[in-house]
Amino acid sequence: MLAMGHPVSRPFTVTDLEAMPDDGHRHELIDGELLVSPAPGWSHQEASQTLYVMLRAACPPDLRVLAAPFAVRIDQFNELQPDVLVARFADLTEVNLPRAPLLAVEVISPSSGLRDRSLKKAVYERMGVRSYWLVDPDRSRPALTAFELWGSCYHEVAAVSGRDAWEADCPFAVWIIPADLIAGLEP
Repeated sequence: MLAMGHPVSRPFTVTDLEAMPDDGHRHELIDGELLVSPAPGWSHQEASQTLYVMLRAACPPDLRVLAAPFAVRIDQFNELQPDVLVARFADLTEVNLPRAPLLAVEVISPSSGLRDRSLKKAVYERMGVRSYWLVDPDRSRPALTAFELWGSCYHEVAAVSGRDAWEADCPFAVWIIPADLIAGLEP
């Protein structure tokens, strides 16, 4: 039996991902399992693009901020595309990031909340991503939850919502106010 032209009897690989047609969905791999996400909605795009601009403005010259789709490919069975990532300039290749970024950000969508809060968080932790941020672009109460790697486990270092401000220091200093991330949704 085949799934999208792929033998079901073996795990998906990055080679399989590269052979897939561009269908407007995000395709990621976790331990050989294919994750397919629909194109993001407006609030998701607003939050991720605004955060990208904020991070880019504060980014030191030896680091880079990139937005999805850009692959973090640590091996042939794992490829993730964080909504926003920060990496060392020296670690990047033209086509992907072959090691853990310093920061991975996932913006929660209605279809991705559970996966972002549990599965992806666990994978980023296992990869050694120093900081992991979850952004919830809910118009009634936008929020950001930040985790930092202490040893081999994530610990929550911030949970802010609405107009509350948080100053991140990892991977570099930047002020984040969740409501500012979705300000463009209002006239």
